[in-house]
This record gives sequence, C-alpha cells and structure tokens, in this order.
Amino acid sequence: MPAIFEKIDKIKPAYDMTYKFVMFICKVLLVVDIAITCMSVAGRYIPFIPDPAWSEEVVLTCMSYMAVLSAALAIRRGAHIRMTALDPYLPKNLVKALDIIADFAVLILSVIMITVGWQYASGIGSKGSYVSMPNVSRFWMYFPVPLAGVAMLIFELEALYNHIKGIFVKEGTEA
Repeated sequence: MPAIFEKIDKIKPAYDMTYKFVMFICKVLLVVDIAITCMSVAGRYIPFIPDPAWSEEVVLTCMSYMAVLSAALAIRRGAHIRMTALDPYLPKNLVKALDIIADFAVLILSVIMITVGWQYASGIGSKGSYVSMPNVSRFWMYFPVPLAGVAMLIFELEALYNHIKGIFVKEGTEA
C-alpha cells in the first residue's frame, strides 16, 4: 500500500506552490488595503492628498478576499477552529475517523461555496455595480466566495489524503 502514497506524494510541490500563491495574494491585498486606508485617512486631514470616494468599497472588498482566502490557508496548516479537547481521551482510531468525517464535511462546504458562490457572483453580482465606481461590476464583491471554495477544496483534498495516509503509514516509516 505505501507504493501508492509514494506516487501521490510527488504532487506535494503543487500544493506548496498553491499555498505560496494564495499567501502572496493575501499579502498583496493587505498592502493594498493599508495603502488605500492610509491615503483615505490622510486625505481627510491633508488638503493636497485626495480622499477618493471609492476607497471604502475597495478596502471592504479586499478585506473580504483576505478573510476567506486566509481561512483556506488555515486548512492546510491545520489552524482552523476545531474541537480537540477530548482527543487525548478518545481512541486514536476514533479520532482519525472523526478527522476524516470532518474532512468530508469541509469538502462538501467547499463545493457548496464554489457552486452557490459562482451563482451569486455571476447572477446578482453581474447585474449591479459599485456605488462609487459605476463602471465596476459587483461580481468582484461576490467572487471571493467561489475563489475561496476552490482554495479550500485543494487544501482539504490534501488534508484528507494526509489523514488517510496516516492510517496506512505508521509514523516514522514515511512512504
């Protein structure tokens, strides 16, 4: 059985690159958020610095992207909210089974986020525009949900694989 894990482990660099890419996007969004907020606040008090009307909507949109994408990143690191207080008192096999059930639940959630989020983004989102930027579609305000669903799906597939691998490959005897 470990031979199959050796083959599947070869795609780990693809997960690493996806993680780095999503992290890079979050970092860029944070810098943009801070820059626009600083310009907006300074524009209120310093006469020669503009205070654009669009700043609040762009900052809120960037924040929504960061929130859902960073939640997807937390899946890969195992840093998402979970109940582990009883794990030391339960049989190890039960804990592994509960982890796999939780993985499937998150997989289902990610598929729902992709499908329903895309319906909202392409439906409601494409019909409206930002109040302060009438040329920009509200699609971009709804798009973080399906985008994060894709990232969650990718990282949750890796987490599920690692939990299943943990059942067949004993610690210390990596495949």
